[in-house]
Amino acid sequence: MWQRGRVDASPVDVDLALVGGGGAASLLLAALDRHGLTGLRVAVVDPVHKRGQDRTWAFWGVPGTDLDPLLSAAWSRVDVVTPAGRRVLSLAPLRYAMLRSAPVYDRAAAAERRLGAVRIGAPAGELRDDGQRVTVHDPQGRPLVRAGWVLDSRPRPPERPGRTSWLQHFRGWWLAAERPTFDPARAVLMDFRTPQPARGVSFGYVLPVSDRYALVEYTEFSPALLDGAAYDAALRGYAGLLGLDLTALRVREVEHGVIPMTDGPFVTRPSARVVRLGTAGGATRPATGFTFAAMLRQADQVARALAAGRPPVPAPAYPRRHLWMDAVALRALDRGHVGGVEFFERLFDRQPAERVLRFLDGATSPAEELAVMRSSPLLPMTGAVLGDAVDRLRARLRRDPAPAPQAGS
Repeated sequence: MWQRGRVDASPVDVDLALVGGGGAASLLLAALDRHGLTGLRVAVVDPVHKRGQDRTWAFWGVPGTDLDPLLSAAWSRVDVVTPAGRRVLSLAPLRYAMLRSAPVYDRAAAAERRLGAVRIGAPAGELRDDGQRVTVHDPQGRPLVRAGWVLDSRPRPPERPGRTSWLQHFRGWWLAAERPTFDPARAVLMDFRTPQPARGVSFGYVLPVSDRYALVEYTEFSPALLDGAAYDAALRGYAGLLGLDLTALRVREVEHGVIPMTDGPFVTRPSARVVRLGTAGGATRPATGFTFAAMLRQADQVARALAAGRPPVPAPAYPRRHLWMDAVALRALDRGHVGGVEFFERLFDRQPAERVLRFLDGATSPAEELAVMRSSPLLPMTGAVLGDAVDRLRARLRRDPAPAPQAGS
């Protein structure tokens, strides 16, 4: 049921309101449907009803999930390329997979219909939580929805700036060829032969769907964005490194994105009955910008909790020790203690690829994490650890100043 605006109507009363209708909400709707929560009263509040191809997610995981029918492609081996050479990494028992947005949005729309969800085509403003119910208002303060719980996936900055704040920013071309050009059995996960920025790290990658169609992308991890011409120049340069003749190829689609990479804290539960999901809920890995796998976990955990009669609160997206390691890694890269190419090259050279990928998903044991840490240059990373500790202490002292002396003391 679609209700646009609801300027003069009474607020809809539901059990669960999803504020924001992008990837996190789409995965959650599908999870609610998959777990049979058809008796749940659900509302989706977003002025835009997502449809079609507007983004591509690439992620790793085990084969045989319910996402398999939606995948555009999957690879059991990937290449990591540096100026020193090419490594072919076996990911078994994992695989690297590509998922485009259209089938995700289509599945979410079908789930929405089966759930009988109400969709309110208006932007959400303030969320007022009285401890029993949450009222979702529009930007003018008019009530739209009253809900037992609100799951808010709208993008927002961290609660306070991080000690290091970078961005994962990228532009990709979907290239179509008239004759066989790409190897669909091999994806390039990271190709560090691209010119490196003065502060940060860049790489290209290639995700082939067929021998005539592939996503070729340029990515930077760095503090600042480029302009459009610079992204296009970088893509043309990377296509040249790949030996692609762009005059013989057609750019059928262009993708562009920006994802935060920061050790700034995200408040995942701002009030008793409001829970944040997606990037706002801590799903973005600070040191890489990867988000999709954590969003998928959050959706499944929320649906399982509701099915069991528990509050819809997912577990933290990553262990605290991983967030600390990410903060140290970001600091080391940002201050130039270690080069970005060297950092990733050593990581993939000295560890099994499957362990590296599980580490990036927050799924490794402390013993495995010690092995991963030993892959990093010892002295530079030790300096980053000490610097991070000092910064944390200074920040804590600023937030918790010593109490003023009492009169007469």
